[in-house]
Amino acid sequence: MSLETPLHKAQGMGSAHSGVGPFWKQRISAVALVPLTLWFAISVLGLVGAPLAAVLTFLFNPVNAVLMASFLLIGLFHMTIGLQEIILDYVPNQGFKFFLILVNYTFAIAVAAASIFSLLRIVGT
Repeated sequence: MSLETPLHKAQGMGSAHSGVGPFWKQRISAVALVPLTLWFAISVLGLVGAPLAAVLTFLFNPVNAVLMASFLLIGLFHMTIGLQEIILDYVPNQGFKFFLILVNYTFAIAVAAASIFSLLRIVGT
């Protein structure tokens, strides 16, 4: 039996007023991904069976390169936010939670860097 009042027990455990930010970031990135995903799907279907030179020519076009970079970066951003929320909600151990969030961001940054580097190599050739 505790002598603490219900108010004292609840203090410090309430809203941190920071949960709305990731919610809106994820919703905005999802809306941005809708047309980019349609563009990506149509482009990939158009390039099925095409030789490598046709794919490189497609990505050499600056509009297609910018759209591909946008699709990759916004998709990785969206993925990172979603995985972070899953980690925060379902991983009970604080140390492991921190490790998984660090891996999440490191993976996203590595994939983004490799993708942008590859696109720049294609456009620069």
